[in-house]
Amino acid sequence: MKISGIELRRIAMPLVSPFRTSFGVETSRDVLLVRVVTDDGEGWAECAAMSEPRYCSEYVDGAQRVLRDFLIPALPKDGVNAATVSRFLEPFTGHRMAKSALETAILDAQLRTRGESFGSYLGAERDRVPCGVSVGIMDSIPQLIDAVERYVAEGYVRIKLKIEPGWDVEPVRAVRERFGDELLLQVDANAAYTLVDAQHLAKLDEFGLLLIEQPLANDDMVQHAQLAKMLRTPVCLDESIESAAHAAAAITLGACSIINVKPARVGGYLEARRIHDLASAHGIPVWCGGMLETGIGRAANVALAALPGFTLPGDTSGSSRYFATDITEPFVLRDGHLDVPKGPGLGVEPLPDVLADVTTSTEWIAL
Repeated sequence: MKISGIELRRIAMPLVSPFRTSFGVETSRDVLLVRVVTDDGEGWAECAAMSEPRYCSEYVDGAQRVLRDFLIPALPKDGVNAATVSRFLEPFTGHRMAKSALETAILDAQLRTRGESFGSYLGAERDRVPCGVSVGIMDSIPQLIDAVERYVAEGYVRIKLKIEPGWDVEPVRAVRERFGDELLLQVDANAAYTLVDAQHLAKLDEFGLLLIEQPLANDDMVQHAQLAKMLRTPVCLDESIESAAHAAAAITLGACSIINVKPARVGGYLEARRIHDLASAHGIPVWCGGMLETGIGRAANVALAALPGFTLPGDTSGSSRYFATDITEPFVLRDGHLDVPKGPGLGVEPLPDVLADVTTSTEWIAL
């Protein structure tokens, strides 16, 4: 597939409410969109990097620069196939979110040309996926209960609570007591604890949680393996898993019994599928994490979550969870599920008027 040029477009997307985790508060998303233009059409993707390097070392300004200066120039001039993109980008260390965006946009263009959907290409086996929602850290427990009540009423089948030291056992207790044992409930620490906190984290065992996500540092699988032996609650890794090789190491060490697959964090949807296949072969459940994506990124995540090994509800929430107006036709929750797009490629496209309203800059790079 011959690429004539690539557009890097920045858009500003205010969130419907602040989203607080242990590493900071998000009130809006500064999103980098990648549009690949070929002789036969175009493809879109979304870079998941945040404005600041808090969740990980990547950030949106850096992602745009590395795409412009290194990754895009590394593509062959005589044509490229999505399956071989990673080979040309491999010499550049890290920057997985930027690499993911470039590979995904190329894959979208390729699949649109062939008339094949993203889900079909990846191996999706369902036409809709169950959805959970991630609930940020609140100012008070009553505020948390109100938020959870609203999401339960909307039909979300699983609730994830963000936690940090000082906001963990009591909020979880309050939610469990209010909504009962039937509610699928899990927590996410975003690496906010150390192994010294093991006895405290063990207090969460009494609440029958689906899992505790990334309790310790992302670069410490050995201590996660130790912690896993000290808790009844299953340990799930998120930030620690940046590739299929990392997933294999975590499984071998016993550092987790569940994996959160975030395609952007692992370098793209093809690597995400490799992690899915590896985990399935070892009997490890996986689920699809989210990065406050617009409809472009959400479409790809929903397709990935339809693969057979994704047996737990992911963070593939409806568009209204984060944005008053999405840049694509909104993803709408129905009976706790989202439909997998069936059209060619991602199956969604930006709405031109909305896209124009939220665009803050564009950059064209000819190949």
